[in-house]
Amino acid sequence: MAQIRRLPENLVNRIAAGEVVERPAAALKELVENAIDAGAANIAVRLANGGLDLIEVTDDGCGMTAGDIALALERHATSKLPDENIELVATLGFRGEALPSIASVARLTIESRMRVLRQAQDERGGEGWRRIVDHGLFVDEGPAALPAGTRIRVEQLFAHVPARRKFLRSARAEYAACLDVVRRLAMARPEIGFTLEHDGRRTLAVQGGETLAERVSRIVARELAEDGIVIDIARESAGVWARLTGVAGLPTFNRGVADHQYLFVNGRPVKDRLLIGAVRGAYAEMLARDRHAVLALFLEVPPQEVDVNVHPAKTEVRFRDPAFVRGLIVGGLRHALEGAGQRSAQSPAAAAMGNWQSEPVTSSPAPGLQSLFARQFSAPQNRVGEAGQGWRGYEEAILAPPAGRAEVAEDAPTDAAQYPLGVARGQVAGTYIVAEAADGLVIVDQHAAHERLVLERLRAAGAVAKREGAAAAQALLLPEVVELDEPACDRLEERAAQLADYGLALERFGPAAMLVRAVPSALAQGDVQALVRDVADDLAQNGDALLLGERLDHVLATMACHGSVRAGRMLSVAEMNALLREMERTPRSGQCNHGRPTWVKLAHGDIEKLFGRR
Repeated sequence: MAQIRRLPENLVNRIAAGEVVERPAAALKELVENAIDAGAANIAVRLANGGLDLIEVTDDGCGMTAGDIALALERHATSKLPDENIELVATLGFRGEALPSIASVARLTIESRMRVLRQAQDERGGEGWRRIVDHGLFVDEGPAALPAGTRIRVEQLFAHVPARRKFLRSARAEYAACLDVVRRLAMARPEIGFTLEHDGRRTLAVQGGETLAERVSRIVARELAEDGIVIDIARESAGVWARLTGVAGLPTFNRGVADHQYLFVNGRPVKDRLLIGAVRGAYAEMLARDRHAVLALFLEVPPQEVDVNVHPAKTEVRFRDPAFVRGLIVGGLRHALEGAGQRSAQSPAAAAMGNWQSEPVTSSPAPGLQSLFARQFSAPQNRVGEAGQGWRGYEEAILAPPAGRAEVAEDAPTDAAQYPLGVARGQVAGTYIVAEAADGLVIVDQHAAHERLVLERLRAAGAVAKREGAAAAQALLLPEVVELDEPACDRLEERAAQLADYGLALERFGPAAMLVRAVPSALAQGDVQALVRDVADDLAQNGDALLLGERLDHVLATMACHGSVRAGRMLSVAEMNALLREMERTPRSGQCNHGRPTWVKLAHGDIEKLFGRR
């Protein structure tokens, strides 16, 4: 049996570093958190090659003496844990593992100068001091010239750990993760100014002294200033207090993925399943299943009521009373959203308002599915001068309008039995088409069905474009600029050639914007801004885990949703029949792009059972 022995200290540090520092973003998070805990008013971050070559964090906090610097590079040495009580953690860091772990897998240079002289404790208290450690080995130390505060440089991360370096992602992906870390910490501390430079170019700059709502809208989405609700709710239960603040987007201001939800506990960014589930529950009846709210929520609870020592990265927490926390979030969000009344993030477009006519449209729509994109609808007439109008107005006020619509249908063709989905007879609730088939009654969800049809058209157009070298695209008279995060623009730029095969022509327009020159012909009447944002969201969610073909399938599904006829759209019988016939010709039309059924059938026997005839 092998003899038990103590591992060498440098190997212990590298093992610990594997838990704390798995990528540049993790190292950056620890360094910025230390700067915040040091009382900094301004924090500057510099990156090179996505943080793989250089991470530099400079702050104007309290600083350290030469003795403090040497002690900070020892494991489990910290000034932040009060009275050895891990239940009363009030700072972002507390284990004392970050600096020694980083120093064991990189070349670390610490330069610091105390803001207040402590010459009684250290004769070098008023000087700047520098200490260099290269992958766990002491290299040099000596005086340093810098203002009060601390500057830390991390170079050659994982240079001596090739197995770890090999599994890092591209420089762009690592930079995107670093940017996300700084954005989250900057959101949590609106009183602190943050700057971020990547490869010599400044990509983030916020001034200190902002309000929480200003900082969140500046970082998450500028639209939140108009389409968001400021939340500030406090509650007490069994002597325990909790406070929920932040900004929550209106239900109509949503995104295709959940990565625009920022959650914080006592100023610490977390990704906690309890909190995510509470947000989902609060928006449960206001969002479609495939849409997600945009928000930033800050929960404050007494330190002894939450355990932050769950995971080495400190991104998971546990609450002593999870039901109380969930109730606060769900109830607080719902109360705030109900208080918003009828506010909506979707203002009516001028083009849509122009479609309303002063007289009814008398010309019958052209048969075929093309009329779905071209038909205009008229507003109901309000003839005030007619006799009996007062009685009719009263009658309309107390009786709900009908939720269905039917027209006199053309005579069914003699070969109607050959149509599996039957012949359209009417429309219910502006959403469901009712058709009569030879063997029963067919009910079709028009939006779900048309989503599938548009998706198959886009796929077919892409296949034709590959064969013939030209996609079916509609050029925009005036190219449209869509503002996005820089990582989102990077993802779109990387896939621009593939998206062009389907008719979506994109160009980079500065660091944080894309220029749209053309859209697929099937989506010519859609919302270009929403389309590009959702395509970027899909690439963010699926871009790294799936192969290229699967990624494009997700993107095409999003594009098809934007080009499909919406629920609530009134269709003529000719349009309904055109939709049914195309469904019969289209593969996989039995389910929509999200896996839901597009139609159901009640057989004659089932109907007879409902009425007790069988």
